Amino acid sequence: MLDLVKGEADRIDARFLEPACGSGNFLVRVLQRKLAAVEIKFGKSEFEKRHYALLGLMCTYGIELLPDNIAECRANMLDVLAEYLNIDDTDDVYRAAFFILSQNLVHGDALTMRAQDGKPILFAEWGYLGKGKFQRRDFRLDVLTGSSAFSAEGSLFAHLGKHEIFTPIKTWPTMTVSDLATGHDGIPKEAA
Repeated sequence: MLDLVKGEADRIDARFLEPACGSGNFLVRVLQRKLAAVEIKFGKSEFEKRHYALLGLMCTYGIELLPDNIAECRANMLDVLAEYLNIDDTDDVYRAAFFILSQNLVHGDALTMRAQDGKPILFAEWGYLGKGKFQRRDFRLDVLTGSSAFSAEGSLFAHLGKHEIFTPIKTWPTMTVSDLATGHDGIPKEAA
């Protein structure tokens, strides 16, 4: 399947959402392709390699109904990143990845677009600004998917344009790996 979208699958910053991610079989393959691209482009610089590998992880999203599956998916994704970077849970990148996965891999229902707690599913759009700085903007999944219908060519709302439709519900201050490593309950320590 990924070969059918090779141009996107091999881009570090291409975003993938698996609405029934299970234990992560598809998302793990997506991440492995992203990490292969990181190695080709940034393998000689440890600093860039670590940050772009984290960006690749940041651009993978999943929703899963079963709690044991989402936990396994998060663990599988974290294992792939940790093995690639040769890091463990004492490393800030590992702890940042743990936090990111808690935000990007949601325990919820893709059909109702609600998280397990009944609230609307939120996704963080992550961006790498360079020099070790990341930007986070939060969006509601139901708004994003509903808005895509409005922007369809020939629809009544096509004239609105993406800039007015895809407005984040929250934009966070820029963060470093250290900030992300201290995150819990959806909030990086420095941004609280």
